[in-house]
Amino acid sequence: MTGATSITVRVPLKIRRRPGRKTVVQPVPPAGAETAIPTRADPALVKALARAFRYQKLLDQGRYASISEMAEGERIERGYLGCLLRLTLLAPDLVEAILDGRQPEGAALAPLLAGLPTAWQEQRTSLGQG
Repeated sequence: MTGATSITVRVPLKIRRRPGRKTVVQPVPPAGAETAIPTRADPALVKALARAFRYQKLLDQGRYASISEMAEGERIERGYLGCLLRLTLLAPDLVEAILDGRQPEGAALAPLLAGLPTAWQEQRTSLGQG
């Protein structure tokens, strides 16, 4: 088996707080760039992915020593945090498809939080992306 490798996924978005809710704001494309095609990205799924990668980054930086400590510090349930962190194990092309609004039919938040295989090809198969 080869040495461990890591993959970094950067998601260019901002979360803007509005009274009663939070919205995901996409960055403005630079002048002269092609305008983005409007998509129907699932806001709950995008927000969950953003949170998952943020929490993973906090763990990687050593800000929290464990998931239990992070759950207490962030004031969320430990089980839910564990489910969210599993989203960071999604195949990169699935993450990209979700952010672009091109996710497969089975890629809703509840099934993804329930759990998926860790092998990327098995994830694609179970979500019907082939």
